[in-house]
This record gives sequence, C-alpha cells and structure tokens, in this order.
Amino acid sequence: MLDKRSKRVLWVFGIALLIIVITELVRPKPINWRPSYTSIDKIPFGGFVFFEEAASLFKNAEIEKIDKDPYEFLTDSTYAQKSAYIFINDDIFFDERQADEILKYVKRGNTVFISSRSIGYILGDSLNIDSAANYNILEEELHPKFFSPSLKQDSLPAFKKGVFKVSFIEIDTLKTTALGYYENEEADNDLGDLNYVKVNFGKGQFLLHNLPEAFSNYYLLKGNAQYAANVLSYIDADKIYWDEYLKSGRKVVESPMRFVLDQAPLTWAYYVLMGGLLIFVLFKSKREQRIVEVIKPLENTSVEFTKTIGDLYFQHKDYGNIIAKKITYFFETLRSKYYLNTNDITEDFIKKLALKSGNTFEKTQKLMHLIKHLKEKSVHSEADLLELNKQIEAFRL
Repeated sequence: MLDKRSKRVLWVFGIALLIIVITELVRPKPINWRPSYTSIDKIPFGGFVFFEEAASLFKNAEIEKIDKDPYEFLTDSTYAQKSAYIFINDDIFFDERQADEILKYVKRGNTVFISSRSIGYILGDSLNIDSAANYNILEEELHPKFFSPSLKQDSLPAFKKGVFKVSFIEIDTLKTTALGYYENEEADNDLGDLNYVKVNFGKGQFLLHNLPEAFSNYYLLKGNAQYAANVLSYIDADKIYWDEYLKSGRKVVESPMRFVLDQAPLTWAYYVLMGGLLIFVLFKSKREQRIVEVIKPLENTSVEFTKTIGDLYFQHKDYGNIIAKKITYFFETLRSKYYLNTNDITEDFIKKLALKSGNTFEKTQKLMHLIKHLKEKSVHSEADLLELNKQIEAFRL
C-alpha cells in the first residue's frame, strides 16, 4: 500500500496535470501560418479547399492522390497517357532521379504543372529556365494577370500576406511561352516580371507557376478562386495526378520507431504493450510493501579489541608473549576442530594432525618442530614471530 506522503504527491501531480489539460483545451489556439499545401490541412496555407474543389475544375478528368516519391510512382506504376502531374508547394527541389523520370514523363506527351517559388537547379538546367525571389516584406499587393485576353475575372486578384515576389529571370525563348505576369510592378529583369510560363518538351509540356499561395486555403477563400481556376485552365488531361509527397506539411515520423509506427499491426502491438506495462506498474505499486528501514548491525568490538592488544604487544617488542598466544590459539583450534590432545607433540600426533587437516606430513612436521623449538626458546626475535605466523597462515585447517 502507498503511504500518506506518496498519496499526497500523486494527488498533487494529478490535479496539476488536470489543470494543464483544461487550460490547453480552453485557451484559443494560435493561427498556424506555416506552409503546408497538403490536401488534408485546413490551416491558412494548406491545400484542403483546393483539393475539395478540384473535381469541379477538372470535370472531365479523374483525380488521383499520389503519396509516393515521384521517382517511385513514375518507375513502378503504369500511368495514364494524356495525364497531368500537379506539384504545388512553397519550395520544390527535384533530385537527379526524380528530374529524369519527370522529363521522360513529359517527353511522352504528358503535362507537369508546378506551382512553386523554385523547382531546383537540376530540372531548371534541363529546361534552361531560372527564377529569382525577393524575400523582402511586400509593401504593396501583387496583382498577377494573364497575357491571354480570354482569361478574365470579375475582380483583380491580390496577394500580400505570406507571399514573396518570384519572377522568371531566364527562359528558353524557343521553347517557352509566357502566360502570366505581375501588373503594376517595376520589372526586376528584362522579361518583365513573368510568373507563369509554358515550356514545350518532347510531346508534352511543363506549366511553371511562381505563386503557390494562390492555391492555399487563405487566398482561395478571399475571392481569388477564379485566378487559381484560370491558371489551371491550361491543363488538358484525362487523368490528374495530385502530388501529396513533396509537401512542406507532409507528416513524417522521424523517431527510431518509424518502421513500427508505419505498420498498423506493429503499431497496435506497441500500444498494447505500453498499456499493459502501465497497468502492471499501477497494480504493482499498490501491492508493494513499505520500504524496510535498514538497521546497521552492531560492530564486533572484540575483533577491534584483539587488534588493539596485538598492536600494543608488537609496539613494545614483546615477541615472546605474542608467540605464546598465537601457539595457544592455534592449539585451541586443533583441539576444538580435530579433537586432538596437544599436550605432547609426538610423531603419532603429527601423523594424525596431517591426516585430519589434509596437509602433508612434511609440512605438518615442519610447523610442529618450529612450535616446539619456540616453546623451548627463552628469548624470541621478530624473525621468529614472522616465521611462525607465516607457517600457521600457510597451514590448512
């Protein structure tokens, strides 16, 4: 059972935890302005609204969400001809493998639409196109327009919050057609602030757009939906592949448990194990007895006393007295352990002692002769004491 102190600690901890939970539930959540562009994110720069309305924009096309790496999808899947692959994110970088497969995909007569501030230098070099971003805070709104007079809308689109001005600074004029630009902006380059172009490649085309914020929840709900629809009107395809992989908001498990958490059966097994351990700890803590106080045993003062007396004799160089006491103690041990009469040290006594103690006859005889010699000697030296102690210590009892 838990003692009173432990129960108080648990109560205080539980109340504090409850207060924290209630506070987190009650307080208003701050608006998350990070870029995401995933089809499930409802934050300002998520792509939920656009993906929900995509079916009305592509009425004659089937839409398929792609959660794989573009390289993996284009190499392992049988994609439809006359299809379009849509990439929308704040920044996109295609590596060499991805860029190669995307170029093959377009070359065979398909369309790739990319709305991003950057497409990476690998794909950019292949298309002879480059862009530059102005990361200064915008003082005025951006008003993108189209060169085609047929693409009109009721109100002028306006972009400012969370937007950076990105323009194409280099294009291949033989293969590239300008589709859109920024109105009422002082041009940063000779191309006049282009923000939307079409690049012919093989039998297909790339549609490159530099204002991904136009497809975010925030701007679609601020009256700019028509502009996004006009941008996508250049896509003519029977099948639409919506990229959900190259997204800033893609959920990625970065813990060492990634493999376990990616597999549903293993994930459930892990949760069951953790729950079982928690229940085990809770029940075990209730059945655990109180900590038994450690009582320090009384010291054996007789040993300390004997050591003190021995040191006293040794300091006064009374070797004879120490030798006599060691012999007396040794003989007492022989009598109590082997039941031998130690009054007379005879050859018969030595044989019995060697047999009972497990020592050799020579070793036993050498010790007994030394003891007999020391008992007959009147004056003893430190060497005598050391030799006696050495032989007794070496003698197996």
